[in-house]
Amino acid sequence: MTRETGPDGPTSAEPGASAHPAVRSSGTRRRQPSGDGARGRAMRAAISVIAEKGTAAVRMSDIAARAGMSTGHILYHFGKKDRLLLEVLAWSEADLGTRFQQAAREAASPAEKLALYVRFYLPGHPGDERYALWTQVLAQRHDAEGRRVLTALLDAWEERLEAILREGAALEQFAEVDLPDFVIRSVAMLSGISEEVMFGRSRWERTSAHAFALSALTRELRPPGQP
Repeated sequence: MTRETGPDGPTSAEPGASAHPAVRSSGTRRRQPSGDGARGRAMRAAISVIAEKGTAAVRMSDIAARAGMSTGHILYHFGKKDRLLLEVLAWSEADLGTRFQQAAREAASPAEKLALYVRFYLPGHPGDERYALWTQVLAQRHDAEGRRVLTALLDAWEERLEAILREGAALEQFAEVDLPDFVIRSVAMLSGISEEVMFGRSRWERTSAHAFALSALTRELRPPGQP
């Protein structure tokens, strides 16, 4: 899912734009960051390292080196390694959701919000780090709590889309549609396109995945009588 890696993602507006170079250790003792900033730094480092190495090969010391922290500091934020991937994904999605809502508040119309939604949802390029998290998480087996977390993350994307559709219909800028059916079909389409972008399907080198997906959604939402 990716995903902006939304606008500003980590510092840009495009999905998956968060590559964080490793922090080289020096001979001097480093001052450890603290608070929310430290957690964000640890999470971003984990996203980058997981994308490079895969979950099985990741060591806490790898994340510590990338973040410029001690291994003990990383363990403080993550606890056990078996919780790592799900915690990182949940943080990534919360960060992405916050940035999407900030961008959506500045949008001038439901149509602009829909365009933002598609951009935040789709990966920005093959190997998008944030979307790669989803690929690895969904390949794992999860207990009931893990499935609950994943379901909540997926539901959040459906709820964002439904809110945009309701607003557009209320303003008579979108056609009335069967919301549950439209949302399920739309998210399934976006997920399928996302997988092809991540795979590096050549068709998305010639055609904008964002423009293609947005056109497919807006055709169905065009109010009757509008060209």
